[in-house]
Amino acid sequence: MGEHSREHLSRKDSIWIQTGREGQELDAGSATGKSLGVFTSGGDSQGMNSAARAVVRMGSFLGCKVYYIKEGYQGMVDGGDHIIEASWASSSGIMQKGGTVIGSARCADFRQREGRLKAAKNLIDKNITNLVVIGGDGSLTGANLFRQEWNSLLDELKATDRITDEQRKSCSSINIVGMVGSIDNDFCGTDMTIGTDSALHRIIESVDSISTTASSHQRAFVLEVMGRHCGYLALVAALATEADWVLIPECPPDKGWEKTLCEKLSAEREMGLRLNIVIIAEGAIDIEGNPITANMVKDLITNELKYDTRVTVLGHVQRGGKPTAFDRILGARMGAEAVLALMDAKPDTPACVVSLDGNQTVRVPLMECVERTKSVQEAMNKKNFQEAVRLRGKSFQNNLATYLRLSKLRPPKVMCDPTGQVCSSGKKLAVMNIGAPACGANAAVRSFVRFALTKGYTVLGIHDSFDGLLYGDILRAVEPVKPIGWTDVHGWTCQGGSLLGTKKCTAARYGLDKVAEKLKEHDISGLLIIGGFEAYHSALQMTEARSKYDAFCIPMVVIPCTISNNVPGTDFSLGADTALNEIADICDRIKQSATGTKRRVFIVEVMGGYCGYLATMAGLAGGADAAYIYEDPFNITNLRDDVIHLKNKIIQLGVQRGLILRNENANANYTTDFIHQMFSEEGKGSFTCRKNVLGHMQQGGVPSPFDRNYGTKMASKAVDYMITKVEENTTEDGKIKSCTKDSAVLLGMCRRQLLFTPLEELREITDFEKRLPKQQWWLSLVRPLLRIMTKHSNETYRADAILTNVDLEDDDNA
Repeated sequence: MGEHSREHLSRKDSIWIQTGREGQELDAGSATGKSLGVFTSGGDSQGMNSAARAVVRMGSFLGCKVYYIKEGYQGMVDGGDHIIEASWASSSGIMQKGGTVIGSARCADFRQREGRLKAAKNLIDKNITNLVVIGGDGSLTGANLFRQEWNSLLDELKATDRITDEQRKSCSSINIVGMVGSIDNDFCGTDMTIGTDSALHRIIESVDSISTTASSHQRAFVLEVMGRHCGYLALVAALATEADWVLIPECPPDKGWEKTLCEKLSAEREMGLRLNIVIIAEGAIDIEGNPITANMVKDLITNELKYDTRVTVLGHVQRGGKPTAFDRILGARMGAEAVLALMDAKPDTPACVVSLDGNQTVRVPLMECVERTKSVQEAMNKKNFQEAVRLRGKSFQNNLATYLRLSKLRPPKVMCDPTGQVCSSGKKLAVMNIGAPACGANAAVRSFVRFALTKGYTVLGIHDSFDGLLYGDILRAVEPVKPIGWTDVHGWTCQGGSLLGTKKCTAARYGLDKVAEKLKEHDISGLLIIGGFEAYHSALQMTEARSKYDAFCIPMVVIPCTISNNVPGTDFSLGADTALNEIADICDRIKQSATGTKRRVFIVEVMGGYCGYLATMAGLAGGADAAYIYEDPFNITNLRDDVIHLKNKIIQLGVQRGLILRNENANANYTTDFIHQMFSEEGKGSFTCRKNVLGHMQQGGVPSPFDRNYGTKMASKAVDYMITKVEENTTEDGKIKSCTKDSAVLLGMCRRQLLFTPLEELREITDFEKRLPKQQWWLSLVRPLLRIMTKHSNETYRADAILTNVDLEDDDNA
């Protein structure tokens, strides 16, 4: 984005925002006079507070009166103090909290017409004709029924003189937009529901913890997870934790599954593994539709295998804890989109639900999604499980396909021909990491190794990147390039960093001739490179040198893996999700450290190179007041405006803490130290200032569920693609000669698809000097939203008024 874009984003009276599939100009105060209510209903889920906060702030930006309706439908029926006007300050400090701060409750009264009459009367008294409901399919269905009955409810209220003619006329229609808040991810029509990602985090934290005690005592554990009649949580948790078995309602096990399960667990023990994990969804059934319980599985393992087996029912712990960065961002984006949908709605506009489609928020017909969701259960009742899986959507199908494929893998047995000679494909595939370590790399290596071994290929692990390939014999006591076995990668999915070892350096820096010589020496038929921009650049350099070195004429696949998310050809890189969670968690603790301290602003520097993805997304997830990045140029006037804005919030609203994020390479002159010193000086008498450079903490931690599963699925596709290219390009003498564009590719996620893009095509869309893609999807989708979420109202703040009217004690030493 250029200077013009920065000026456009910074205007106080108008902001351009990408919404749904189209961009639109948003004018501050354009919806003045309208009122809307937001409430949460049904079971709570992490991220609901972020969604409610976004509704309040987007509504305030547009000039609406926004009301919290406390305790869900019950609060709507009871009225009074349950329906209160929301302020900017009341929506501060709630993003990082789990559950819902405005309360949720089941409401029998609303199911009766008299209850809905009371609710309508209470809304009309506040002139509320727009509703945002955050809940499950039952809550959304109730809201749609309320909308359908609205005119008849008003007629009855008018006939009994409970509302006036003027009220009947001004509130003649009501519009409703829903957001799905549910940890189960059981609502058809959206890729992910608010709260699911956080619940998955709670589950894998529990499984990781249980695995240590299970291994210590050679135990088997059966874990029951939530999900009602949806197996999403169990399925994804099984992929993310290397579970031995999973039982879900949409894909019941075949008859005789008890014997198959015992045989698999027994085989695992024979390989020397000390633990077994079985994950079961609470609604698990067999092929006949009979329930399968955790205790049934425990008794089976204990009686048949005599293993010390324990049951753990995670229960409501899955709903607890603070929301992940993903759920905070998802809630913020959906909440903003919900308000825009209400402002666009006309009296005859059908109720819609805001959904996630790839990386975009979209509006889909509410009842169409509700009916499709109900159809899943109907299909399962009819034992049409294939249809149930199809109705769950592409994401569920892909996860299930990956799990089924992994579950069928077995360590390859030594095969011999009639003469007793060992048979194999004779071909070797190699895997290496290049670039800074990032979570998810080990999950990808594990998946690649096991899939390739079952295809009859030998897998070579290249340790320590090009150092190991070229100089490993000198630098390491162990062999730097050696075969990786089946059990060698056991437990890798849950580990962060790079167990193969990595280094930030490109192939050309070492000498392409030397790299080619070593690849030829090890007789490598295909190469998987997992890493960041250096991995992509190295593969491109080797591809461009194919005419000089035959050793590079092999299939090469790059899997982007970097916390910076700065690799072209993909929307998301492995490791970025984990890093965002680390940053959000650290920022929460930094802000918490100032509890009890009067008015403090934190300046936090995050990684990312020249890419502002981390700063922007972490800013949205952490409720930051500003995020300074390279792609969105800023100057001293912008910095001064933000100081004034912070003063205004602190003085007028009583906000006690502020957060400013800065990408490490945002500006060569406006450094983190400079911004800290400027805010400290200009904020005297209003707030104190502290600086934090997060550094390599952002690269640490255990991989998130997303990065574990993403790495597993990416490597699975990479193996298939690579082997296909090896077989297509094997000459009669058994050599590999692969020089086509599509034999050197980067595997990335574009919208909702995993696509292989030739490296040569990516060259044209890459800024090699700044190590950035020339176009980045999140700039137009998220940056404007971040600015809106930090502004208090539609006022244009006047610097002179703020500076001359401040009269507070100097608490610089507070």
